[in-house]
Amino acid sequence: MPNDPLLQPYQLNHLTLRNRIMITSHEPAYPEDGMPKGRYRAYHVERARAGVALTMTAGSASVSRDSPPVFNNILAYKDEVVGWMRQLVDECHDHGAAVMIQLTHLGRRTRWDKGDWLPVLAPGHEREAAHRAFPKRIEDWDIARVTRDFADAAERMKAAGVDGIELEAYGHLLEQFWSPLTNDLDAPWGGSLDNRLRFTMQVLQAIRDRCGPEFIVGLRYTGDQVLAGGMGAEEGMAVSHRLKDSGLVDFLNVVRGHIDTDAGLTDLIPVQGMPSAPHLDFAGQIRRATGFPTFHAARIPDVATARHAIASGLLDMVGMTRAHMADPHLVRKIVEGREEDIRPCVGANYCLDRIYQGGLAFCLHNAATGREETMPHDIPPAPARRRVTVVGAGPAGLEAARVAAARGHAVTVLEAADRPGGQIRLTALQPRRREMIGIIDWRMAQCAKAGVQFRFNSYAEASDVQETDPDEVIIATGGLPHTEVLDRGNDLVCSAWDILSGDVKPGQEVLVFDDAGDHAGLQAADLIAATGARVEIVTPDRSFAPEVMAMNLVPYMRSLQRRDVTFTVTWRLRAVIPEGNRLRATLGSDYGDMTRDRLVDQVVVNHGTRPLDALYFDLKPMSRNLGEVDYDALIAGGPQAVAPNPEGRFRLFRIGDAVAARNTHAAIHDALRLAKDL
Repeated sequence: MPNDPLLQPYQLNHLTLRNRIMITSHEPAYPEDGMPKGRYRAYHVERARAGVALTMTAGSASVSRDSPPVFNNILAYKDEVVGWMRQLVDECHDHGAAVMIQLTHLGRRTRWDKGDWLPVLAPGHEREAAHRAFPKRIEDWDIARVTRDFADAAERMKAAGVDGIELEAYGHLLEQFWSPLTNDLDAPWGGSLDNRLRFTMQVLQAIRDRCGPEFIVGLRYTGDQVLAGGMGAEEGMAVSHRLKDSGLVDFLNVVRGHIDTDAGLTDLIPVQGMPSAPHLDFAGQIRRATGFPTFHAARIPDVATARHAIASGLLDMVGMTRAHMADPHLVRKIVEGREEDIRPCVGANYCLDRIYQGGLAFCLHNAATGREETMPHDIPPAPARRRVTVVGAGPAGLEAARVAAARGHAVTVLEAADRPGGQIRLTALQPRRREMIGIIDWRMAQCAKAGVQFRFNSYAEASDVQETDPDEVIIATGGLPHTEVLDRGNDLVCSAWDILSGDVKPGQEVLVFDDAGDHAGLQAADLIAATGARVEIVTPDRSFAPEVMAMNLVPYMRSLQRRDVTFTVTWRLRAVIPEGNRLRATLGSDYGDMTRDRLVDQVVVNHGTRPLDALYFDLKPMSRNLGEVDYDALIAGGPQAVAPNPEGRFRLFRIGDAVAARNTHAAIHDALRLAKDL
């Protein structure tokens, strides 16, 4: 065996895990009708094929009908789940990976108006801020019923052939019994720590009685809620010892924090700009104190940190879950000595933020994740070498160049700027979002390996493209900020980009009109406020920055609320007029004829971009396809074949913001699903 600590096998009771890297339980929201069907199975099989030792499914699978998922989870209370899980387990086993599943009752961490409209259940009436449902206080018959539900679900999973199960405690019903903040029951279920743990021990015993002593069972739990009045580190350590001493569990999967608010969730599962592996040493303390098999994951995005976790004896198994969303072949690349080729997780948290808004989990810069049935992670070679010219070296252009070069084509990239990156380079100027540049740097490195030719400082016109004698042309020129949104005074405002780039100096009393709701508006406001300026963020939406989403919003709020910043929703900037050496900004409402005025010295507008598409339209008449895209083929993952102009010299496509203002994932998705079939 290699000497790499990460590649050493680990013996968990009777189960031999082939290395020390795991994917912890998480729910990418891929189930169909509550079942882990094709998309779900393909996602886990891809990672099993590439060498991960253990993949944990679900985050979490629901054991009871009064635990309705608030996003698309596996329904472990249905018998039909057995067959679907069996397929997933068998395919992962075929590739040498172990499979476990996480089971839970959400307790108050759900809503009463989901699923069967049953009352939300908890050991107290206090609602969870995140999901807002006031729970019913649990009764004895509920405790008996839910205990049976856990045992039934565990038995189903054993029938499906999983290698083990994990119960979810943190934030869910089991932990709601543990915490004094959520458990106001009398004895025997409330009061002392042993009473608060009684329900968990009863559930574990029921599972053992049903599934036997050899079936692997673990618990994912918080060793410290980091919450005033909650379960602290001392009590968390006592819980750890009690779990070990119970003889009912085989491993501990440790987290630290609480998830009942967006801020708490983000501290427990940190995003970019926050420290890496902030709870690793804490998990190591529990392992040293208990001497028990200990797993952990929380922003361990790179191989070096994971290797340290194992080599230093902090963990027995290290979770690299979001890292595997960015690169499912992470383990294979370690084994092959190709760590420099691992696509980095940049902590953008697009994956988790999407599921908390009811979407599927997608990686910001790996568009194949979650689309394994139609999109490749390994790019197949093309049957014939072609000349591909890409205009624009932002995320869309670089992805197109990377994929086309991996196909074996001769690729030339023309870029007007003196360096690659597009909007991401602007975004990454802010220290908290500096990791975003990894999206660009990784692609540039891959392009360099594949021999892509770059021509920077090249503002391409049609003749420049024609001189490359292309077979395929991809326009990825992006867009420019659009600020002409006012009835009057468009010439008096600047864009969020102007502020971020440093082209315009921030004022001292500034109105930021954010009608796009993305990162640029908040980044500009943050940069301005950091100078000591007074800032008002105005949006016509019911909530500000809806495109930033919950967990990414937390670092902005922590920064902005410490400064002189106010937030005004449901008002639209209508006009700006000079008034002495200041500006009078008039706000209107979409709800009526109301108006309000603000007197400021600067107005910043964030209204998205408009495509830089002149080159595309210049080239369009010369192309074989006249720029047309067969959407049916594109969606199905097939090649483009339309050619209404057979005499054309090349095929022409445009992608990313050169089509319309969207986001980084959309740009990369455009590029991958087009270029993979060139």
